[in-house]
Amino acid sequence: MEAFEHYVTVGRRRLRCGYTTGTCAAAATLGAATLLLTGEALPAARIATPSGLEVPVELTRYDAGPGWAECAVRKDAGDDPDVTDGAYVYARVSRTEGGVAVDGGVGVGRVTRAGLDQPVGAAAINRVPRRMIEEQARAAMRAAGYGGGLAVVVSIPEGVRLAERTFNPRLGIEGGISVLGTSGIVRPMSEEALVASIALELRVQRAAGVRDLLVAPGNYGRDFAAGELGLDAGRCVQCSNYVGQTIDAAAQAGFGSMLVVGSLGKLVKVAAGIMNTHSRVADGRRETLAAHAALQGASRDLVGEIMRSATTDEALPLLERAGILRETMASVTAALGDQLRRRAAGALDVEAVVFSPGWGVLGETAGAPRLLALLRSGAAGGEGPRGRKGEI
Repeated sequence: MEAFEHYVTVGRRRLRCGYTTGTCAAAATLGAATLLLTGEALPAARIATPSGLEVPVELTRYDAGPGWAECAVRKDAGDDPDVTDGAYVYARVSRTEGGVAVDGGVGVGRVTRAGLDQPVGAAAINRVPRRMIEEQARAAMRAAGYGGGLAVVVSIPEGVRLAERTFNPRLGIEGGISVLGTSGIVRPMSEEALVASIALELRVQRAAGVRDLLVAPGNYGRDFAAGELGLDAGRCVQCSNYVGQTIDAAAQAGFGSMLVVGSLGKLVKVAAGIMNTHSRVADGRRETLAAHAALQGASRDLVGEIMRSATTDEALPLLERAGILRETMASVTAALGDQLRRRAAGALDVEAVVFSPGWGVLGETAGAPRLLALLRSGAAGGEGPRGRKGEI
């Protein structure tokens, strides 16, 4: 069986691409429909993807009965750490009177909240995979000279278990995973895919009526927001390293405000204008902290000690002993506020709370207390006291 050999360069590594659950479902549909309409079990298929690449896919696990046939494709994510890698995607095809209908079976989630690609109640099979599935069903119908219709049910038996490792439960997709893929191709370690997941979660919250957004880079920020600030962790969107792109997505989705709760090690980078805080993009934590300490009167020796600190938390007792911890944090958070406002460009109100696990709250941007009060009061969603609706 021919393998899919397409590579991308990520950093200094050459990584093999894979193909999406949508491509798997389309290929399985072609196999099942061909078996149903002609009696032939194809060993493999070549699927044209929206990316422009043609993917060779092995077809396997055939089964059939009166009026139906089934085929499976094993997901190949290439070198991407995709949770669905190796899972089998099944398509069961049945004869109908006309048209092509696509639905989800076991392991494919159901949409329960507005704001997603599909309406509430529908199977979580996104538009592009649906189109690919329909195209392959129609291709099999044309090849067989069949004039009736087909019903396609996509199943992923491992999907119920795999869904626990995805964003789906947070997004309101229940009972399994989503059948995804706008290009048909999985590009390893795709930043684009991560940012798209964040943007999707934002749209779901906005569609639910949320106007004032709570964001944290990761679990530490989420847990601090809940445990120390009294905020609802269930409403917190985790933005990973993508602070700037999350601001952009929140503005586009129509949020009124966004409060970022993050550790000093993350947000001191943002104070320097670094909107992607991944270490491979930029660091500057010690340099930024040392510069703000110097503005508050830190000696040359103290600046040197800060620069030699392994982490920003290690520098905090140095600042405290010098009597300038509070002043330095005020300087950092003022710069942080400026950078957040510059990125938001007036499209929404963005503020931040900076903390350290061992020190608690270290600083807040100027408008953070107001957003904290909004989030605590429950005025952040739907028709709040400001009379703002949640529609998008």
